[in-house]
Amino acid sequence: MLRMYFVAHWFNLADEACEEFLYDPASARRFCQFDLGNEPIPDATTLENFRHLLERNKLGERLFAGVVDLLLNAGLRLSNGTIVDATIIAAPSSTKNEKGERDPEMSSTKKGNQWHFGMKLHIGTDSKTGLVHSSTVTAANVHDSQELPNLMHGNETRLYGDSAYTGQQANMRQRAPKVKDFTNRRGFRNHSLTEAQQLSNRRKSSVRSRVEHPFLWVKRIWGFAKVRYRGLAKNANRAFVLLALFNIVKWNRPLTS
Repeated sequence: MLRMYFVAHWFNLADEACEEFLYDPASARRFCQFDLGNEPIPDATTLENFRHLLERNKLGERLFAGVVDLLLNAGLRLSNGTIVDATIIAAPSSTKNEKGERDPEMSSTKKGNQWHFGMKLHIGTDSKTGLVHSSTVTAANVHDSQELPNLMHGNETRLYGDSAYTGQQANMRQRAPKVKDFTNRRGFRNHSLTEAQQLSNRRKSSVRSRVEHPFLWVKRIWGFAKVRYRGLAKNANRAFVLLALFNIVKWNRPLTS
């Protein structure tokens, strides 16, 4: 069932669609270890019940933490640099549903000149390996910098981030006393960045770009650009599972407990 659950995530399938999908490609059935000669594919209700079991017990978050521990035991060494960032996962803003209201656990936020409704996925990524070691999920109106302490492992000497994290030195040092601020500087209307500051931002961005790789996999390759369920808990569970799967793909070596 866990393998079937992963297939649903990789191909962005609803429970019913995942059941139907497994009757077609033999490779997917082999991965899930289903033999049609001996047993039918578990139906959508069985997968739904299994998913609810994981959600109720917050096993997605535990799976993510467990994979990080496995990687550390397998030889991963976290560097002294962490890159932090956040991305918006969109939710339906329409009220045309059974309750006649938008999801009360989601919220609106303005990015640039455009308003977005949904939740926000925050991650802390190792600056050397690109693996995600920390993550939180909040409503979209929570500012990126508020989750900063939760995205650090505590031994950082460098912290990279975009201009949303500028001016958070005190919060950084509460979590990692030796950390230095390598966030990008922001220009203002009457006080634009100097040429040296622009060059410094470009150097930082060459490192900071690694934080975009998890978002590429989670949102574009695996299709989690929009929420599938109502409420933060169910969607957070999905986000943590996808980040765990990303780390396994990124590590690209056998894992043993």
